[in-house]
Amino acid sequence: MLKVLEDLIKTIRDRKNTPIDGSYTNKLLKDKNLSLAKVKEEMSELYEAVEKNTNKIHESADVIYHLLVYLEANNIKVEEVIEELKKRKK
Repeated sequence: MLKVLEDLIKTIRDRKNTPIDGSYTNKLLKDKNLSLAKVKEEMSELYEAVEKNTNKIHESADVIYHLLVYLEANNIKVEEVIEELKKRKK
């Protein structure tokens, strides 16, 4: 299960380091405002999906993807976020 997330993070980082023309991920990485807007949009869509009990899994996946891209675009490493979460464990 976590392998899928690791692969996604690797792909996002690969796009950041070696851009591919026409890549949606590259478009988001280059435009931080767009990336932020997409995180907000996808969170709103997830909220609506939860409220209506429809498409929750699809919208959750969109939120995770867009959040990971936003973090990478802003040089926030997921590994550091995980370490922070570990520190909070009681």
